[in-house]
Formats: sequence, C-alpha cells, structure tokens
Amino acid sequence: MRQVLQDLRRGRTYLEEVPAPLCRPGTVLIQTTRSVISPGTERMLMEFGRANLLQKAMLQPERVREVISKIQTDGIAPTLEAIFSKLNEPLPLGYCNVGRVVECGDDELGRTIPVGTRVVSNSNHAEYVTAGKNLVAKIPDDVPDEEAAFAVPGAIALQGIRLMAPTLGESVCVMGLGLIGLLAVQLLRANGCRVFATDYSADRLRLAARFGATTFDLSQSGDVVAAATNFSGGRGVDGVLITASTDSKEPIRQSARMTRMRGRIVLVGVAALDLDRTEFYKKEITFQVSCSYGPGRHDPAYEEQGCDYPAGFVRWTEQRNFEAVLDLLAAKKLDVGSLITHRYPIAHAEDAYRELDNSNALGIVLEYEEPPKRMIQRSVRLAAPKGSESLQVGFLGAGAFSVRIILPLLRRQGIGLHTIASQRGLSASTAAKQFGFAKASSDVPGVMQDRDINCLFVATPHHTHAPLVSAAIRLGKCVFVEKPLATSLGQLREIHSAIAECTESRGRLPSIMVGFNRRFSVHVKRAMATLAGRTGPACFQYTVNAGRPPSKGWLSNHDSSGGRVVGEVCHFIDLLRHMADSRITSVSAVRTGRAGDDSCLVTLTFADGSIGVVNYFANGPKNLPKERLLISADTLSIEIDNFRETVIRCNGTMRRNRSLRQDKGHAAEINAFVKQVRQGGASLIPVDQLMEVTLATFAAEESIRMGESQRMADWHGRLQAVASEETAHCQSD
Repeated sequence: MRQVLQDLRRGRTYLEEVPAPLCRPGTVLIQTTRSVISPGTERMLMEFGRANLLQKAMLQPERVREVISKIQTDGIAPTLEAIFSKLNEPLPLGYCNVGRVVECGDDELGRTIPVGTRVVSNSNHAEYVTAGKNLVAKIPDDVPDEEAAFAVPGAIALQGIRLMAPTLGESVCVMGLGLIGLLAVQLLRANGCRVFATDYSADRLRLAARFGATTFDLSQSGDVVAAATNFSGGRGVDGVLITASTDSKEPIRQSARMTRMRGRIVLVGVAALDLDRTEFYKKEITFQVSCSYGPGRHDPAYEEQGCDYPAGFVRWTEQRNFEAVLDLLAAKKLDVGSLITHRYPIAHAEDAYRELDNSNALGIVLEYEEPPKRMIQRSVRLAAPKGSESLQVGFLGAGAFSVRIILPLLRRQGIGLHTIASQRGLSASTAAKQFGFAKASSDVPGVMQDRDINCLFVATPHHTHAPLVSAAIRLGKCVFVEKPLATSLGQLREIHSAIAECTESRGRLPSIMVGFNRRFSVHVKRAMATLAGRTGPACFQYTVNAGRPPSKGWLSNHDSSGGRVVGEVCHFIDLLRHMADSRITSVSAVRTGRAGDDSCLVTLTFADGSIGVVNYFANGPKNLPKERLLISADTLSIEIDNFRETVIRCNGTMRRNRSLRQDKGHAAEINAFVKQVRQGGASLIPVDQLMEVTLATFAAEESIRMGESQRMADWHGRLQAVASEETAHCQSD
C-alpha cells in the first residue's frame, strides 16, 4: 500500500510503498477513501524536518537537557547514534481519515462495526489503516466521505470549546482562522455565541464573516483589544479560543487584556506561554490548554486497550466528540465544503504537500482509488535474499532497540536477511531498506511459517515472546529472543512442553538464545577470568539506576511488559547466575512501600554459598550511571562501572581497564550466536539456565507479593509437575 511519510532528518515529504498493517484484536482495518491534510499541524512538522540539527535543538530545549544527561552517563558516541536513529525513523503524516471497514480484529467488534461500515478515524494518510474501537465513529448515511474527513479537526475545535464551556449569548474571540479556527467559529455560532474572529488573511476573514462572525484584520493598523472590548459592549469578551500557531507571546497577552473579569482562555493551537501574572491575577482569569480531540487522548487504556469511559462520568470522549461533529454535519449545521481549497489523488500527495507553502491553502483533500485496484498486501519484496544460503533470518519486531542495537550488528554477519516484520508494517519497511532485508512484512504468522527461514529473531512486545518461541521450537527453527523468555509460569510451561515435543520428534533441540547480552561484555569476561581461581563463595552487589518509565508507556503496562522485575531485572539475575557459576537456591525480594514505585531489592543465594543482591531503583537522578557491579571473593575485589571501566584490586595491587565506549556485550553476543547456529552446536546458554533465571524472576515477583522468601526447588517442581501433566494429557488424547 502507499503511505505519506515525513523524513524528519532531511525535511522531505514522500509517498512510500509499505506493507498494510495487521488487524489486531480490538482494532479494525480501514480502506481509506478520503483524508484531509491539516495545514497548521502538518506545516509545523514540515518546518521542523527542514530545520538543521541546531534549529531542531532550539525548537525542543527539553530534549537538549536529556541529551546532555545521556552524554554524561553513556558517552557521546551512543548518544549521537540514538539521536540519528530517531531522526531516521520516518514520521507517518495525517490524522483525518475516512474509509470503509474491511477487516475486524475480533468477532465482538465485528458485530458493532461490521465490514463495510463507513467510519472516520484519526489515522494517517495511507491506503489502509488500523484504528482502535474507541478511535472510530460511524458516519451517518447522508454525510459524504469528503465532509466526514473534517470530523477529526472539528473534534479538536469542539474540545477546546467544551473546556471553555460558553453559554448562550456569550461573546467569544477566536484567534487564528486556520482550519480549526474556522470550524470553531461555526461551532460557537451553533452554540448560540457571538463570535469575534481575528486573523491576518483577508480570505479567511471573509469566510469567518460568512459564518456569522465579526472580524478584525490583524494585518491592518488598529487596536484588537479595543475592538474586542467594544464588540462585547465594554465588558470584555467572556472567553478567548486561541487556534493560531505562532511562537509569539502576543496572543496570550492580548487575550488577557480583552477578557472580562473571571473570563476563560483556552489554548488549542500553539503560542508562547509567557503569562503576565498581573493581568491574570487582577481578573482571576482561567487559562487552560486543550489536549487534542478530548478525554482519552494519550491514554493507552482508552486508545489501545479499548477501555471506554462511562458516559455518566465522562460525557464527551474522543469518540463521542467525533460523533457530535458528524451529527452536526448530518444536520447541515457545519459548512466544510467552503473550507476545501485543493483536491489531489493520493498518487500526487507530494504535490499536495507543496501547497502548504501557499498561505492560502486551507482544507487539502487527498482522494483514494475506489474500489482499490490491488488486494491488501502485507509483504513488500525489496530485493533478492543476500548472504549465506544456509542461514536465512526472519526478524520479528522493528522497534527502537532492534534498529539501534541488533540490526546493525546482524548486517555485519554476512547472513541471509530474508524478511523483517512488524504489526504496523511501516517500521518493518523502514528497517528493511536500512539494513538490507529482502522483504518487509506485517504478517508475523506468515514469516514464522516461511520454510526458507531457518532462524528467527524475536524482538516483539514482552508478552508475545513465549508464544513465538514455542512456535519456532515446534517448527524446528533456531530462535534468538530478546529478554524476557516468558512473562508468566503458564507461558514458560508452554515452552517447556515445546522443548519436550521437539526433542522427542526431531531427536535434537534447535538453538535457543535469550538476549542476556551482559554475559558477553569484555568487562564481564575480564572479571570471570579473575574469579576463575576463587576457592570460596563470592558476594555480588549490583546497583541499577533504572529511572522512572513514562507513566503511560508500555513498560508500565504489566500485561504487555510482565512488569519491571520480570521484564528488566531478569538481565541482572542472569548476570549474577552466570558469574556465580552455581545454581540459584532461593530468592527473596522487597519493593518500596510507595505506590507506583518500581524500586526493589532482590537477594539471591547460590548452591556454592555465594550471595547476590540486585538493588534496582527507579527514583535516582538521570545523570547517575545506570549500572554498577561490586564483586568480593577471597581477597580480591572487582568493580564494573557502567560497563565502561573495570577495577580489580587484589593483595594491595590495582588494575584498571577502560573501554573507549560502553560495552554491554551486544556485539559479542550476536557474533557468538550466529557462529554457533552456523556450526550447529548446542545453545550458548544452557536451556536449563534460561529456565532457571526465568523462574527466579517469577520467584522474585511472588516474593514481593507474598512477603516471604521463595525456594527455587519449589518453582522447578511447579514447572516440572505441570509439564508432566500436560505431556500425559496430550499422550492420552
């Protein structure tokens, strides 16, 4: 399918052929018929893309502080790699989409939004898009697709008005008559308000006047505050809706001066937030920033998981605002036809975006072929497979970690990079071109079943790891999976069963590897060589400054990440297991008593008498190095500082080794895995150790919950007992 993208590094807008996205549970797949380019938002993105690095930094000063902090802790090279990797990701453009449902992710959704339904969504400019069930609204029969495409910008204007809460007869000033501003004028008039509208464009002012507003031309000399005050009968306007996009502080300053005592100002667009306290204090003015379409915006539970807010408590959500605008269109209360200045077929999208340099451009409609000339294509072939014929890789997942760390290392191996897949398709297409894969796809099951692929890399969300690993084992494919191996005991049981089945049916187990890269770091190897001659137990103290994840990010979603103990602390438990070179016998863990704090302390005991402590805290400063490992054994001490420096002290001597850059072992890990797969040897990390470390993370999680130490023998027993029951059940069937 074709999709409109923005190159953030070079500022180019272009049309790209990418795989159609996969329709997941809770979503619908939509074949687009119309979409609208939003001049304000999308022009701003184009200008950001055209800016050089210094200008980009000046536009996002808060990001500069994050960059400086990362340089201090990780070094300049990894920081620059992260910046350029982010800029290399193309940005999907557009958020005003109309089309017909062609697939439903589950039966329940299919009953409420059946195939063939015309819907509006906040999806991108692409021939096929997916949208969650709370982000689509059915279009009334008498509303044409072209008009319905304006429902989303209409909802943005409507949400700003709802926050202002104007009443019948109130006077409201609308600053900025772009697409959203002109929709706001009409919505306010439909609400029974008197409207005073300001802009620099004579054409837009004429449109606003036609919609019933009193207008003021900012390009002419005159006092806008005096004009607004006169318009309101000398009292001052009841409210100001700022829909302009500017870096000037004048809109805020003028709004405060023209607003009456206890008036309301709502910022829908962009303006410099340089508030004059005196004006706001004397008048007790209420100021609020509107967040897009309404309640639910940026809430993963609402947008991604489909959890709606009860109408009795939250009357107007994103979806219900979409519906309200569509109802107004059906009732002929909104004139959006007058806002259309250009129409372009999707094939000429690049020409359409050039119109944004034209100050007169307002509503630019993109038209899509109907019916489609091609079937839904979830794979795009880019080139013939390259590299070794004996090793063909299928890569599942194309997130930031894969693109920055794993894929650059794989590209150097000279192996066959066959197919890379991601659910949305776009990230797979971008990565395929960057790293030389023959195909890009959104069909993850199809990649799994491809007989030409004999080695799978799994870098998908945590909760999907175990099912994909189990399937790969049963298919006899070698598999490298990013940590964790599983997020629940049930998932680990399934892997255990798959291993038993594969061993019995094929006589041998394909190579299984979990991305515990720290084992392969040069600093760890140096420490292990020093510890090789120890005669007594060792003590390990691992301090991890993990930082606090975004409150609504994927890591905070226990269902998808498994939680931070299972999803992240597994790394550190594995490293201590590796360095102790002894079985874990017990696990105990405690978490701070503060709600929402992931900080915890995990204590491990080993069969040889060694002990280990992982001090994992999320409340430390960002400029503190992330990881520090102290090891004491016999008469020696080893200190690994953030995988950049190792200090070994023994009998009054000290050796210090520092690497040029942070070495967490990723390169050595990938090299060793590819070499091992080529040679057909056993797994790099014994499978029983992978199971043991995973069980230890489950034990730590349960220890936190139950408040008591966990014996690892009990967890091995739980795994073995259930696995045996499942095997016996399968045989009886």
